[in-house]
Amino acid sequence: MTFDVDDVLARLTEDEKVALLSGTDFWHTLALPEVGVPSIRTTDGPNGVRGTKFFAGVPAACVPCGTALAATWDPELLHRAGTLLGQECLAKGAHCWLGPTVNMQRSPLGGRGFESFSEDPHLAGVLAAAVIRGCEHTGVQSAVKHFVGNDQEHERRAVDVLVPPRALREIYLRPFQIIARDAHPGALMTSYNKVNGTHVVENPALLDIVRQEWQWNPLIMSDWLGTYTTVGSINAGMDLEMPGPTRYRGKYVDSAMQARLIKSSTIEARARKVLEFVARASRAPVSPVETGRDFPDDRALNRTLGASSVVLLKNEDHLLPLSPSLPRIALIGSHVKTPAVSGGGSAALEPYYTVSLYDAVVRALPEAEIRYEIGAYAHQMLPVVNRLLSNAVMHFYNEPVGRDRSLIATEPMAKSAFQLMDYNAPGLHRELFYATFLGDFTPDVSGVWEFGLTVFGTGTLYLDDEMVIDNTTQQTKGTAFFGKGTIQEVGCRRLTAGQTYKIRVEYGSANTSPLKTIGVVHFGGGAAHLGACPQIDATEMRHQAVQAASEADAVILCTGLNHEWESEGFDRSHMDLPPGVDTLITSVLQAAADKTVIVNQSGTPVTMPWVDQAKSVVQAWYGGNETGQAIADVLFGAVTPSGKLPLSWPRDVRHNPAYLNSTSVGGRILYGEDVYVGYRYYERKGQEVLFPFGHGLSYTSFSVSPDVDLSHETFSPDIPLTVTVRIRNSGRTAGAEVLQAYIAASHSPTPRPVKELHGFTKVFLQPGEEQRVPLCIDRYATSFWDEIEGMWKREEGVYEILIGTSSQDIVARRSFRVPRTAYWLGL
Repeated sequence: MTFDVDDVLARLTEDEKVALLSGTDFWHTLALPEVGVPSIRTTDGPNGVRGTKFFAGVPAACVPCGTALAATWDPELLHRAGTLLGQECLAKGAHCWLGPTVNMQRSPLGGRGFESFSEDPHLAGVLAAAVIRGCEHTGVQSAVKHFVGNDQEHERRAVDVLVPPRALREIYLRPFQIIARDAHPGALMTSYNKVNGTHVVENPALLDIVRQEWQWNPLIMSDWLGTYTTVGSINAGMDLEMPGPTRYRGKYVDSAMQARLIKSSTIEARARKVLEFVARASRAPVSPVETGRDFPDDRALNRTLGASSVVLLKNEDHLLPLSPSLPRIALIGSHVKTPAVSGGGSAALEPYYTVSLYDAVVRALPEAEIRYEIGAYAHQMLPVVNRLLSNAVMHFYNEPVGRDRSLIATEPMAKSAFQLMDYNAPGLHRELFYATFLGDFTPDVSGVWEFGLTVFGTGTLYLDDEMVIDNTTQQTKGTAFFGKGTIQEVGCRRLTAGQTYKIRVEYGSANTSPLKTIGVVHFGGGAAHLGACPQIDATEMRHQAVQAASEADAVILCTGLNHEWESEGFDRSHMDLPPGVDTLITSVLQAAADKTVIVNQSGTPVTMPWVDQAKSVVQAWYGGNETGQAIADVLFGAVTPSGKLPLSWPRDVRHNPAYLNSTSVGGRILYGEDVYVGYRYYERKGQEVLFPFGHGLSYTSFSVSPDVDLSHETFSPDIPLTVTVRIRNSGRTAGAEVLQAYIAASHSPTPRPVKELHGFTKVFLQPGEEQRVPLCIDRYATSFWDEIEGMWKREEGVYEILIGTSSQDIVARRSFRVPRTAYWLGL
């Protein structure tokens, strides 16, 4: 649908213009059919497209998480990922994808670190721009987020991020600046937090950088329930309040205009931007109904994305790749049969399917004897009981149990966890309702079973009408469900394998909870998680795993974190693996280190106290639908690993530069590390890391010529400097290497990082093949933010280009000169 923006504006009343400035519901903008303006649908999330429902939604493609995508260091591949996300949006009837997330990973403890790309702004900006271009190629608009400083979850709606101007420009705004230059997406989402005293949604200085300095004019929308004022946000330049119905606009704008706190011309400008966005987004050929599109080509792409993201951290004695003719293999760990496909919060969705590492190994080794042992649990909440659950339904009422009540709706249930934040049914009182969850539970193991119930609301669990857990009359705050839920309450019952038991949960929606929490304002119906597992002695589990490892020809131990440990709504309190996991890994390595591969799944770094004993360590991230298959492809040599770390991997969380400033204290958080984020800090301080930024091994070898050619010896801001490097695959296997170009300004009298990434390229080579590879260096490479002048300063002097295969492995270098100092603004 097309319409003329000027014509529509001329025909609208002031009230209609104001009405355009807020959504109508959770996902949609206002339609004005009488003047031809349609409604635009938005949708989460960063690693897939959920559609309009958290509860009972249409399944979706789940691509690897942000750090996994960044670990590919492959813009062309990420362009294809963006196209897939755009096509998923079209299938879900969505015109606007709320992604990607490009906040900075200043600390490993940030709850949404897995959503973002990197600790380095150049890498994050270039890769995010590639994803955006792929998405918008389909006609779907991208809303890049969260602008700016939402780099931690603690008190994120209230926290004041105190960041020096130079760090703000060089680190936190830089990815958005690169995106503005290289992709200029249709929308920008503001963050919840304040920056230097003012919430971003009402901070004209920040929003003016986007529109005036960068000359990028996207629709600027709030994060969900991230608008806090009427006058401040409209005058600052924030166009669209989401979600609807409005909380700060509508009639409040009328009052502000009567008081002459907002001008008519300002309303006109905001409404114009909304209409321009709607006109652009409405051209996307979206499906009239939400559908799936689980196609073979999509599966193949997801498998390639997953395998390309896997980082081979360590591989002594060439333990990997494993032979596909192994007669006996032991699969150990919590993630072998239950892969972590994504982190939690807005990233969570119902995937079309998941491939476990267990299933992938069985396919890869059809003749092998495979023994599986869990070894140690890694869940925070007990695992959902989906595979043991049948005939499950949920009945909805407006009255609590024990009173006369009428059935409003019934929904079939495929699993024992649900989020009802956007659930609605005709006749249901959304602000206060009740539900009964019913199902048949058939355990597969006899003995004592533990049940766990976590709620945002209230809930009581019954087994054959006998109460097992009361999470209603007394509650304790936890971290689940965006930080709004209770801790997990646990109860036990002795059960017999094969016997069916009746499960019943009496549930009350969010407003029945006595807890008062700060965080994301709740979205309505609340949530619950019911889990269960056999009560098994931890020592016995570990003993069985060690025995399996001792008897096998090869051992794959796959464990790590999941959506319960890394999620929107809370930050991690430490960098450790779940309790008992390090002890399991150490025990297995003591028995079988020479044949054991450790596979870790997490979105950000974890401590590895056993790493010196391990011969082979693989970082697999949250890998989407094809998680298990992607890992197996690398482990058994179908794919030569080419992933590189997009963030530094410290040995200890206390080594991280943000360690003392990673949570809100007294309503503020100080970015005291200034520009020294990640490798910039470790190198400046001389702090040893476990694995450096950009690190990743291969099954083949590469040689890089020390001779580096330059397009010109003197740097000109108007002509990008091209660096040409010769690289050869000197091994016997086809593979890819990432050449990384760092710039060192050691001549500068201004304190600067030892070196900074300003170019990279991924090169695929056959055995013996050699290529001359160009890398482009732009004007950002020689500039820093001069706080006195309030401009970028390109400083006269000699700079050094360092070509590396990681930030620490420098293989070639060359110098060039900037002839004179100059200042500049813009892109």
